[in-house]
Amino acid sequence: MTAHRIAVSLPESPAGGYEILVGGGLFSALPSILSRFCPAPRYAVITDDRVAELYALKLSRNLHAAGHRTDVFAFSSGEANKTRDTWAVVTDAMLEAGLGRDCAVIGFGGGVPGDLGGFVAATYMRGLPLVQVPTSLLAMIDASVGGKTGVDTPMGKNLVGAFHQPRTVVVDPDLLQTLPDAHLRAGLAEAVKHGAIADAEYLDWIEQSAPALLAGDAEALCRLIVRSVEIKAEIVSGDEFEAGRRKLLNFGHTVGHAVEAISDFALLHGEAVAIGMVEEARVGERLGITAAGTSARLRRVLTRLGLPTSIPLEFDAAGVIERTRTDKKARDGRVEYALVESVGTGSAGPHGRWGHPIADETVAEVLSGVGSRV
Repeated sequence: MTAHRIAVSLPESPAGGYEILVGGGLFSALPSILSRFCPAPRYAVITDDRVAELYALKLSRNLHAAGHRTDVFAFSSGEANKTRDTWAVVTDAMLEAGLGRDCAVIGFGGGVPGDLGGFVAATYMRGLPLVQVPTSLLAMIDASVGGKTGVDTPMGKNLVGAFHQPRTVVVDPDLLQTLPDAHLRAGLAEAVKHGAIADAEYLDWIEQSAPALLAGDAEALCRLIVRSVEIKAEIVSGDEFEAGRRKLLNFGHTVGHAVEAISDFALLHGEAVAIGMVEEARVGERLGITAAGTSARLRRVLTRLGLPTSIPLEFDAAGVIERTRTDKKARDGRVEYALVESVGTGSAGPHGRWGHPIADETVAEVLSGVGSRV
């Protein structure tokens, strides 16, 4: 498979941007990629125990064989471990191992190792170079691109973090062969989001290609990864620090983060975002911002992909609203939502702020319509 190269242009960044590489077999080529894009005498590989069990030995052997000194720091998998405590354990272990400012970090795994590894790179000795090597679909098309890093707190997701752009992102779709089906479906939710905010034809293709994508067809997955990364790279290039249009990438995430937290992370991130997109589209329709029928369209695509589209009946709407108040997107005491005007077109919002401050009462009215949801 030929490697695709997708540029993230960041004029205000010292490096001017970076490239995302997508192609089968890139994992085996990682030593030469590191030598070109992020040379260092020593690498700290930050991952979780599941990914470490599958790939850490192979990664270490490949890097050692090429003369790269490598240390692997693995923590227990799961969103519940993306915390300041885990950050402290990893950074303390790196200090004890004697890693200095001339080292580089490899965030290796799904969204959790990528976020936490990136935050370690952003903060360890005031910042180390970072390479992202995602192993889940969600991380490949979303979490690894754009420089957002961070950890969760009891008050909410990603409330402590930093923007820290990688030197490169290395995406090898072959690594998806070991990804559980539920996690593959969860990653597809973020691809649906990209279509919903920026490319209606892409969303149509996702719906038509659902059987191939769910079956793990390599060609279909590679096409999906490349298009999603292109969309996110284009948005990030124009708004590195989420001051404007990049807020569209939060579509589905305000309600999504709330239900994910209430489930105590029993819901995967992508599953929660799938629910959030449908509910936030319903909110937009109620306000006349989103075209009628948009939520139904998203529900149809997401259902075809095997994803949930309604808040679990045991979740209280008031509890969801309470959780949204701790979201990073709250401004002046009101929660902001990223909304779409129609499928493929994001809403700029009042005064071009790309965020809609919406009263809790309005959201509660929509969420409380439990009996009307399928």
